[in-house]
Amino acid sequence: MDNTHWVVEGKLQEDAQHHEGRRTSLPQDAFNRRHSVSSSMTGRRDSLSKNFEKANIAMVVPDHTHLEMTDDEISSGQSIDNISPSWFVWLVALTASIAGALFGYDTGIISAVLVYLGNDLDGRPTSSGEKEAITSLCSAGAFIGAIIAGLTADKFGRKIAIYVGCVLFVVGAVLQAAAYSIAQMCVGRLIALREARSYHTALELLSPMFPTVRFNNSSTSSTSFADAIHAGWRYMIGLGAVPAILLGCLLPFCPESPRQLVYHGKIAEAERVIGKIYAGATEDQIRQKVALIAAACEETKELNDSSRWQKIKMLHTNPAYFRALVCACGLMVISQMSGFNTLMYYSSTLFALVGFKNPVAVGLVVAGTNFIMTWINMMTVDSVGRRRILISTAWGMSAGLLAVAVAFSFIPIDRHTLELTDPKVSSAAIVVLVFIIWFVVFYGVSVGNTAWMSTDFFPMEVRAMGTMWLTCSCWGSNIIVSSTFLSMMKGMTPSGAFGFYAAICGIGWVLIILFYPEVSGLTLEEIGEVFKHGFGVKYARELRKERKDEIAERMRTMEKPIPGGH
Repeated sequence: MDNTHWVVEGKLQEDAQHHEGRRTSLPQDAFNRRHSVSSSMTGRRDSLSKNFEKANIAMVVPDHTHLEMTDDEISSGQSIDNISPSWFVWLVALTASIAGALFGYDTGIISAVLVYLGNDLDGRPTSSGEKEAITSLCSAGAFIGAIIAGLTADKFGRKIAIYVGCVLFVVGAVLQAAAYSIAQMCVGRLIALREARSYHTALELLSPMFPTVRFNNSSTSSTSFADAIHAGWRYMIGLGAVPAILLGCLLPFCPESPRQLVYHGKIAEAERVIGKIYAGATEDQIRQKVALIAAACEETKELNDSSRWQKIKMLHTNPAYFRALVCACGLMVISQMSGFNTLMYYSSTLFALVGFKNPVAVGLVVAGTNFIMTWINMMTVDSVGRRRILISTAWGMSAGLLAVAVAFSFIPIDRHTLELTDPKVSSAAIVVLVFIIWFVVFYGVSVGNTAWMSTDFFPMEVRAMGTMWLTCSCWGSNIIVSSTFLSMMKGMTPSGAFGFYAAICGIGWVLIILFYPEVSGLTLEEIGEVFKHGFGVKYARELRKERKDEIAERMRTMEKPIPGGH
């Protein structure tokens, strides 16, 4: 084979009639280059190559020609990945954003609802324990929904789950808005929030952003309704049904993902979807893209031969897998036990406690700060690196909460009722607000977003179970925080509660320094190697340095390839 170009020869067999008349084969050499790894890590590449051949055989038409492309053509933009996505992608992204925003709305709105409940449930003031129950059902519902979605999404697809979710979300919102008892309110919360998490994963890259946006909007709407309408909290909750209905109306325009379609053998439909996403792509490019997806699906099917129990056992008995699990779930628990979710769920209660006249509006400032810092994290994490960001910023969470704990000791609060004995907004209350914002700044730019990036710690054969454990560790620790915060405020005083969270953040920062490796820029195979060397902090650092040196040397010595002919 000439060094200046590659020729793709494919085995050919009969395919469905919709392929008749096409003349193409698929570029396996290009596939191998894309998925190449070092000589010590060739196992997965060999598996992918075999699956690529199987996908190629299954998809090409009865033809004995071949497709020939030069390296110049590839590097100059012939790959379908270099084609700008069409407007269709924006429609899908908009729909996915509504799905993610629904979860943010329901988690955010409860903060304001708790302040305005009054005697509307069971004809009496709602106790602290009942408020904790109503709030923690948010996390409990998400916990259940995450497990159900993880077990059913690949088999049945996400659209069916989202349709069901839209219906149940509307039912849950109506039950809550019409509730006159604690029991009905709890049932409505459980139904709505269980399904919210099911389609919250529709657009994972943007999932940290849209719930925050929706939290901002929910705080704004809650202030308007609460001030203008009697029992306005009912309208706040009922408003959550509107985006669920809108989502259901937009779903018919959004297809299943190409991977889901290929996984279930719907090749022609997958090609149509790829064609809509990359409107300027040629038929050859579309078929090449689908073939790559098919190869990955073949590998997934091979990896899924073992039962879920076997994968869970592998995750806990293989030392490298278990270290990856501890590292990923540990960072997630730190992010959830840091105390941030007490602000998400109880910010209005908290700021009313220190004397602010419009606690919901003050809570909006906190939510806005989180949105900005989450965006900054998303824009910088790839270039700066996860570990470097975490080490340089996570300490600020502990420092901020420690200042809040000290400031609370100067605020006169009745521990039994959690009410101010002096209604004036003191200088200590201002300090509480300032350092809560300080805490949110450091949280948003560090663990708040980064904790969700750890799914690549898990090898393909255990990734599904590892991701499920990661999600369960999130919502499990979230349940603990949301169901105990008000009780901690009474039992330990506000200073004690925030001092407790400050200690968790401080210990978490030390654990990150000791055990969290930097994997940005590494391949999945290389990440797997990292956890074979303990927690791999030093190994990952050396591996990334070698990788940079190799790339620099390759760029220095690389010669421009000469285009070749047929």
